[in-house]
Amino acid sequence: MNLIDPRISIIDERLKSVKEIWAISSGKGGVGKSTLSTFISLILSKKGFKVGLLDLDLYGPTCHLILGVDNAKPLEDYGIKPVKVENIDFMSIVFFTENKPLTMRGKEITDTILEIFTITKWDPLDYLIIDTPPGMGEVFLELIRYIKKAKFLLVSTPSRLSMETVEKLIKILNGLNLPILGLIENMKSKKEDDYVKTKCENLSVKYLGYVPYSQNMDDFINNSKFFFESDLSVRMEEIISQLI
Repeated sequence: MNLIDPRISIIDERLKSVKEIWAISSGKGGVGKSTLSTFISLILSKKGFKVGLLDLDLYGPTCHLILGVDNAKPLEDYGIKPVKVENIDFMSIVFFTENKPLTMRGKEITDTILEIFTITKWDPLDYLIIDTPPGMGEVFLELIRYIKKAKFLLVSTPSRLSMETVEKLIKILNGLNLPILGLIENMKSKKEDDYVKTKCENLSVKYLGYVPYSQNMDDFINNSKFFFESDLSVRMEEIISQLI
């Protein structure tokens, strides 16, 4: 007998005041998903939207590093209130693990994600950006159950291996009739071809543009002023303007 976890109904209540949820997904790690999740949140916040950012990359969370969140702690108020940073409501597993590595597997990971959704009290938001866990296994599929109104924003590098993985993810999402906002090609150099763009056209997925490879990416860490003054910020705004 399969029992419905009562926490799932609590999640619906927690997310009731969130207008849109964008799940930043790739099907694999190492494509810059966390960086783009953070940059998207910064751009939307700069435009005057109320934005939340949830880092669910449990094994390798990095959004807090990019935002420069050091010793901040979420507040308890019949639940957990996200930390406010750069005018973004931010929640991450690192607030509970003290940045120590996790050794969880399978159901433990699923329960942890479920618990984070259950205890987090979001203020009314225009956008909640979720940096999803890498992979397309049980954890990702369970996550889809929790965020029923999510729209998926996909990320791939120019690598054919990366795009092949994303293609599998696209087929999963299409099979579940879940909305795909489009795809961002990340870390593209000038010498690389339009393989990813052509692949998107063949798969009927909107190609939103590419983010050029930068050797100075570390300069953006904990430095939103530098980011907003960069060409990268302009490129990100061009991409996001297609979605809002």
